[in-house]
Amino acid sequence: MAVCNVCFRHCSIEEGKTGFCGARKCADGRVVCGNYGRITSAALDPIEKKPLARFCPGSLVLSVGSYGCNLRCPFCQNSEISWSAEALASGRDDGTYGGLPYDLVPPEKLADLAEEYKDKGNIGVAFTYNEPLIGWEYVRDAAKLVHERGMKNVLVTNGTASRDVFDAVSPYIDAMNIDLKGFTKRYYDDLIGGDFGMTKEFIQSAVKTCHVELTTLIIPGENDSEDEMRDMCAWIAALDPETPLHISRFFPAFHMTDRAPTDVGLIYRLADVAREYLKYVYPGNC
Repeated sequence: MAVCNVCFRHCSIEEGKTGFCGARKCADGRVVCGNYGRITSAALDPIEKKPLARFCPGSLVLSVGSYGCNLRCPFCQNSEISWSAEALASGRDDGTYGGLPYDLVPPEKLADLAEEYKDKGNIGVAFTYNEPLIGWEYVRDAAKLVHERGMKNVLVTNGTASRDVFDAVSPYIDAMNIDLKGFTKRYYDDLIGGDFGMTKEFIQSAVKTCHVELTTLIIPGENDSEDEMRDMCAWIAALDPETPLHISRFFPAFHMTDRAPTDVGLIYRLADVAREYLKYVYPGNC
């Protein structure tokens, strides 16, 4: 048995088992990164897809993801690698995760791939798709090598990680897009199973170390009020009013198909509210 300190859950993990995230496991009495170098998804993406609007615009970035997540968003768009029941019950070591194949890509190979794609416009590596910080050791090791090649690193994260994890990876990260999924404790506790305070602390640290953009997906009936948007943007502005905010439109997905897509007019109205506080606001999926 060992205790994992990557996030707020502090899972007590039995020998040979995995924690809540489906990726960290107990081996020889200590918690290790069970998804280290196991890449389920890879693509050469426009940087704007991360989304990053004000970091190296017009460039491409080699985007990679593994498996597992420490949240349980019912609207997840990558559920097959983050928290499908089949994946979390897998526990196999046969080159698949819940039946989904992965490739073993050591940090050196990932840095090599990033460099190979430079002539296609690639600026570096984005750690994304699943929650990368549950495998922070791989992010740290690979990002360090990418930096040594003179390239950049991007982290797309839910921001639910401890200060120790942040300190381990942040020296090698040039830009982050962090999900600020809502701005109430109720939203984090009841809907996505997260930690509102830890996410805010992570963002407060991140804006001091690298370029940061935030993304909020607007869920009808959950986090769609103008009052909540004002509270959130006032908090962001106190950190840095030039922090870009992406306000994205929800579409029914995964376990949340009980409501219509977010009204486009609402997205634009909330964007106008956000501009009362922030310089850079970007509506998304409209």
